[in-house]
Amino acid sequence: MTTRIFVPRETAAVSVGADDVAIAIARQAKEHGAAIELVRNGSWGASWLEPLVEVVVGDKRIAYGNVAADDVPGLFEAGFLEGGDHEQRLGPIDEIPYLISQERWTFWRCGLVAPLDLGDFMAHQGFKAFEKAVELGPQGVIDAVKESGLRGRGGAGFPAGIKWQTVADTDGEQKYVACNADEGDSGTFSDRMLMEGDPLGLIESMMIAGFAVGASKGYIYLRSEYPLTHRILGKAIELAREAGWLGDNINGSGFDFDIELHLGAGSYVCGEETAMLESLEGKQGLVRAKPPLPAVSGLFGKPTVVNNVVTLASVPNIVNLGGDRYAAMGVNRSKGTLAFQLAGNIKRGGLVEKSFGVTLRELIEDYGGGTASGRPVKAVQVGGPLGAYIPADQLDTPLDYEAFVDIGALVGHGGIVVFDDSANMALQARFAMEFCAIESCGKCTPCRIGSTRGVEVIDRMMTGEDREENYDLLMELCDTMEDASLCAMGGMTPFPVRSVLKYYGEDFASAVGVDE
Repeated sequence: MTTRIFVPRETAAVSVGADDVAIAIARQAKEHGAAIELVRNGSWGASWLEPLVEVVVGDKRIAYGNVAADDVPGLFEAGFLEGGDHEQRLGPIDEIPYLISQERWTFWRCGLVAPLDLGDFMAHQGFKAFEKAVELGPQGVIDAVKESGLRGRGGAGFPAGIKWQTVADTDGEQKYVACNADEGDSGTFSDRMLMEGDPLGLIESMMIAGFAVGASKGYIYLRSEYPLTHRILGKAIELAREAGWLGDNINGSGFDFDIELHLGAGSYVCGEETAMLESLEGKQGLVRAKPPLPAVSGLFGKPTVVNNVVTLASVPNIVNLGGDRYAAMGVNRSKGTLAFQLAGNIKRGGLVEKSFGVTLRELIEDYGGGTASGRPVKAVQVGGPLGAYIPADQLDTPLDYEAFVDIGALVGHGGIVVFDDSANMALQARFAMEFCAIESCGKCTPCRIGSTRGVEVIDRMMTGEDREENYDLLMELCDTMEDASLCAMGGMTPFPVRSVLKYYGEDFASAVGVDE
């Protein structure tokens, strides 16, 4: 009898020894004369438990958490292959509270399937949504996406159905689907986790988008810092193409579609859609002026759907289960689910997919277990390095696009970075300006020069030089950057700076002498 054992091949798990654990399990099985099938799956998202190993016993997958290679001999001695008791035994994977209390709409296959096993993918609804999309027809798919209320998960929150309709209605012999996988925001990893755990699902999502708008070619613009993702995605595209799920006349549908994987060069600003398109065209990644919008004149001047990974990956279940079912989740105009990512000073970091409306406090305390240091929360930055710092007394704010706008913040890509009361927030304000100065594409003066001057003004404030005058100057500088920058890089850098000035002004005095 062969025992199936799951060991994740996912960046976070690999970084804490998952590959070594897999090798150790294979060696121990050989020494014990045990027949095993070692499956390298994606991550369930409970990063704080990685490497998270599972062994199939009957109809259950028994989980063991934080397994190191040195633990493996002891696990085998404890009856690991039979789900034996051990200090790292967590029980059945489908009984772990962190996981089962989530609402897995987009990430439901991550951790469950072998990412590069086409048969496993198809046994778990793989390509069923594409087949249903063909039955619905292009407009039927777009109508379902509209009905769902799905908004772009890359940060802007623009309704996906309207963008798709615009591309579909725009004349063009050639149209494109561009998947923005340049996930560069601090505290974000949901795109990477999905691409590593369900790459074939992303491929199917892009196929559906292409079918809906009349595009025959797709591009995935992948962040260069994701080498493992690059290998997994490249292999998945090859598998799909060899099996006839990419190329000409897919599955006899009469629809032609193929995907090209493009590796970025490490520029943060290429996460902005027009800079990404410039980079895809082989040019320097500089932001374009808008209009025209990419939906009308995008890649190579052709109508282009630009969506991020999680936006696209939300679509198959919308097609399979109905837009109305997705719209029934969430609150107000924030429909469906978002994969929130817990990072920073947090006890239980990882990915939590929940419907909009959950509060920051619920995510940080109920899922994250509070700060790793055990100290009180001082600030939470949501939405990447351009997101506002939210004080502890606003943790009961529901995760909702409009509710966050009301408090001067943004949901963005769903990254949540926690700081305890030992953090100096004046240094974080300085970091925001410095980050912008380093990462600016340089095309517009408010971003390129404004951020550099911002660092200088904050430095003067922290040394006590004319604080009131420099405060007024910094606010004026923020107004200029916000109103006159060409894109969100310069336009949103004032968000974290303003929030520090509003809630943590005293930190400018206490920052004197702090090692930067």
